[in-house]
Amino acid sequence: MTQQVPSTEPELAGVRNFRDVGGLPTVDGRRVRHGVLFRSGHLAHATEEDAAFLASLGLHTIFDFRNAADQKLEGPDVDLPGVRNVNLPLSDPADGAEFWRMVREGDLDQLRAILDDGKGAARMIASYRAMVRHRTAEHSRVLHALADDSVPALMHCAAGKDRAGVSIAVTLLALGVEREAIVSDYLESGARHRRYKVRRSGSAETAYTPEVMELLDPLFDARAEYLQAAFASIEETWGDVDAYLTQGLGFAPEARARLRERLLD
Repeated sequence: MTQQVPSTEPELAGVRNFRDVGGLPTVDGRRVRHGVLFRSGHLAHATEEDAAFLASLGLHTIFDFRNAADQKLEGPDVDLPGVRNVNLPLSDPADGAEFWRMVREGDLDQLRAILDDGKGAARMIASYRAMVRHRTAEHSRVLHALADDSVPALMHCAAGKDRAGVSIAVTLLALGVEREAIVSDYLESGARHRRYKVRRSGSAETAYTPEVMELLDPLFDARAEYLQAAFASIEETWGDVDAYLTQGLGFAPEARARLRERLLD
């Protein structure tokens, strides 16, 4: 039997942005079942207490969307006995390596050059659109796994906002969850206590000045325009969600019915 998660959000000391996606409404009046689909930031810094809580969820599969560069920076996920770990990178380790080096090590002038005047937000929008267009094989694999046997499941990347956010959104679209509810769930990742803690070189006085943090904000914020860009990319490329699922992801109506049976009340 699936573990029922308390309605209050658990206090996890070393895992940020954890939550159960259960309770979100579908357009036909159903709701996502509690205790079957979770999302979070990476699990590399989970404490013993965090690991005990995660183990209590009865997870079947953890989908880790980080790439090799992320894993080198943060470390591997905590080991949870009996849980299948699937590493499915949604960005190439070399993609933007110089950009992220600048984010972590660059001085103010360098950060202004790559992030000022809306460039940071524009980069995020382009990234979300690309994830939908170019990562169809990965999203297909996730949906088929969930429809077949891989629940309860936890999806995470580094922050649990972008790569995991798009993957959760794709799953919720396949379940028929209301678009507004998908966006509302995504926006929760923008709360200050949920955000990824970027590690910058230098002293706190120089590395985390107000201007630096303002420049970095578009990268670590959850903004509706980012997820809306992913939705727009679906509609521009395939026409609508049904075509995206069947043509783009090869996710047949029969598989979608199995997914809904597993994840919806």
